[in-house]
Amino acid sequence: MRILVVTVVHHPEDARILHRQIASLRERGHRIVYAAPFTARQVLPRPDLEGVDLPRAAGRDRRAAVRAARELLAVRGHEADVVLLHDPELLLTLPGTLRRWRRSGTAPVVVWDVHEDTAAALTMRRWVPRALRPPLRLGVRAAERWAERHLRLLLAEDAYQERFRRTHPVVPNLATAPPDHPEPPGSERVVYVGQLSRARGALDLIETARLLGPAHHVEVVGAADPDVRDALTAADRDGILRWHGFLPNDRALALLSGALAGLSLLHDQPNYRHSRPTKVVEYMAYGVPVVTTPTPLAAELVERHGCGLVVPYEDPSAAAEAVRRLSADAVLRLRAAQSGRDAALAELNWPDRAAEFAEWLETWAKETAAAKGPGTRRSAVPDDTAGQS
Repeated sequence: MRILVVTVVHHPEDARILHRQIASLRERGHRIVYAAPFTARQVLPRPDLEGVDLPRAAGRDRRAAVRAARELLAVRGHEADVVLLHDPELLLTLPGTLRRWRRSGTAPVVVWDVHEDTAAALTMRRWVPRALRPPLRLGVRAAERWAERHLRLLLAEDAYQERFRRTHPVVPNLATAPPDHPEPPGSERVVYVGQLSRARGALDLIETARLLGPAHHVEVVGAADPDVRDALTAADRDGILRWHGFLPNDRALALLSGALAGLSLLHDQPNYRHSRPTKVVEYMAYGVPVVTTPTPLAAELVERHGCGLVVPYEDPSAAAEAVRRLSADAVLRLRAAQSGRDAALAELNWPDRAAEFAEWLETWAKETAAAKGPGTRRSAVPDDTAGQS
């Protein structure tokens, strides 16, 4: 198939989009065009992947990105068998575009990958005025109902089914466990991998590192929201922690092996209550004990598998004490590391679900081609597999 993947919000090196979904599709022979904000994020497309540069949608400045995405879909969307969209903002590009495609008989399958509860996430967006949040939430729910009628949906969490009337496939945020057994956890180095914001506990992370002091080395990987960048820069400058900034997923995960603990200090926010933090699964896959706040899905994983410790929300002293406990108790941390890795391999390993994801897109494309009849202009399967069982 020819698949056009589009995002204007996510980093082009996003683990779910690039390192899991696109990689899985390419392994099955599909041809990908990846449209993302490469220049805005100061990265280049991977040399083995056709990239299209789009503006970035950030804060209140989203119109240019949506306009560019609409133009891209108008020019190149009909060339694809599948258009895979990763942002709710991109739904704004579709009503007129879908009508034109359908009138001309060139409509591809359009799939929206639902990453989060967008309506709940609005309460965390500081750039959205409080007075506008209730009507915007209503608008988001209306857009979701429209999308369900006109598009195919993939959901990142089972709990997202509650927002929709029909059942949709779930493609969870899993990790790819390293094939070789990772280095056992040490007693000094602590890691954090992921986006950095107030709601994700960036300031708690800094204070935890401060409380741990020089006996523990805290390494932080991830892009930061504007309102926490200065604090992270100062903490790095003062030697409180080491902030690497954004690193591609493969380089970020390479820092996990041998770490004493992986931190996930999310605040109690509606958007996090039914989402499994990918970083927790990645820590488990790499044999790193987890220290997490009690977001329900993270706490359930840690407590069920005994792969770390749960600490209260917004309590850096408790997080620091949990790290010290793991550092002092080799039996506890080695047992947590092994339990987490075993669970990740058995239940949370992306390669075990990758084929299922690709097969949904292939099935939908075949159904669309069949509906168009024998005169359809393109095959819904790759040329080198057409006719094979």
